[in-house]
Amino acid sequence: MKIHFYLLLTLGLLAGCNSSGQKTEEKTDNANEATEQTVENVTDKTFEELFISIVPAELPDNVFKLVGQDFTVITAGTESDYNSMTASWGGWGIMFNEPVTWCFLRANRYTLEYMKRERVYTMSYFDDPYKDQVIFFGSSSGRDSDKMKKHTLTAVKTPIGSISYKEAKLIVECELTEITTVQPDDFYTAEGKIFVTDAHKEAKEYHKIVFGKISNIWIKK
Repeated sequence: MKIHFYLLLTLGLLAGCNSSGQKTEEKTDNANEATEQTVENVTDKTFEELFISIVPAELPDNVFKLVGQDFTVITAGTESDYNSMTASWGGWGIMFNEPVTWCFLRANRYTLEYMKRERVYTMSYFDDPYKDQVIFFGSSSGRDSDKMKKHTLTAVKTPIGSISYKEAKLIVECELTEITTVQPDDFYTAEGKIFVTDAHKEAKEYHKIVFGKISNIWIKK
């Protein structure tokens, strides 16, 4: 009986080990598959193959994570001449009964010049594997460098002609609605006053709050 008991115990342990090994392999395979799906090769795909349109109320993401952690890549311009920047302050809401975005930008941002000129722009968001590239857009100005020739993302034109990137998971297209210049007295905290005053020393002008009406929202299929 003891021999039979130990034999059954051994077989049970082996089966458990095999099951554990299979689960580990399955987890690894699933992780690899998820990574492949996240960083898929999108270069040869069209905009229509990659994205579908949704309305603002259907947005699946949390704005505090998108803006505060994932960061926003703001892009404006044409297919042959565009510029992108990284932004981490801003949000979404309602103004004049329309869905809008807003962002808090230094007055000397090169991309802001493109936004004023074209009156349309995109606010794009990316999964974590693209974080380094997102941060890269904030590393220097396109005004005095070849920044836009060095990025590794794939630029794409939306159906209405705005510029974004095929690797984005979410693209918000905006029509420029209002640009407001802040003043130190607008702020009721010492932190706010100090921040905009110090920024003024560099740009020689105070920060801008930019509002844009949301014209389209695209999410990755």
